Amino acid sequence: MFSDTTGSWTPVALSADLPPATVIPAWTPAGAIALWRSQSGRISASSDRCPHRGMRLSHGFVRGEALSCIYHGWSYSPAGGCIRIPAHPGLVPPETIRVAVQQVEESDGIIWVAVGEPAVRPPRIGHLVPLRSLTLEADIAAIEAAAGGKSGADGLIGIADCPWVRLLPTAQIGRTLVHVLVEQGRNVADRLMASRIAEALRRRAETVRKDVA
Repeated sequence: MFSDTTGSWTPVALSADLPPATVIPAWTPAGAIALWRSQSGRISASSDRCPHRGMRLSHGFVRGEALSCIYHGWSYSPAGGCIRIPAHPGLVPPETIRVAVQQVEESDGIIWVAVGEPAVRPPRIGHLVPLRSLTLEADIAAIEAAAGGKSGADGLIGIADCPWVRLLPTAQIGRTLVHVLVEQGRNVADRLMASRIAEALRRRAETVRKDVA
């Protein structure tokens, strides 16, 4: 997570994990969200609850430029307003029916979601290429211990014995989502090695957590 005095940015997913016309669940310190990309490629972050019956919108579907609830099909625009209620096709939904939305930035293959109103944009990491994401049942301190490095000002954790691999973590409730990044220009063999290194680090970090507990 990257913070300033007015808000923070959370790296919630990799761009490759959200193709057009899809929705996935994600999490920020403000709570669960439905992260979705419209057919035209626009990314939005909506509260993960439909105001009608409370169904998770991340279980829904994207059609065109709207996110629809899987339960009764209520549809929402990227701005959060309800734009269609299938049971009442002639009704223009009142503006009071809406879901909360959060600001989204996509850069260098990473999707960031804002909490609050950050004064600056997310950090650029153009010298690195996203490889994969994985969830660790460990906190950031345990991950730093397993990696032999500390988080820098850009939120990245270096790995002591593999300096061309970086970790971009975001703390969740009881676990940590980690995006694994490698230096640009690395070949397929290096990428496979980086993936194996990340899996080994996961095991070490989770062992550190158990030992502390």
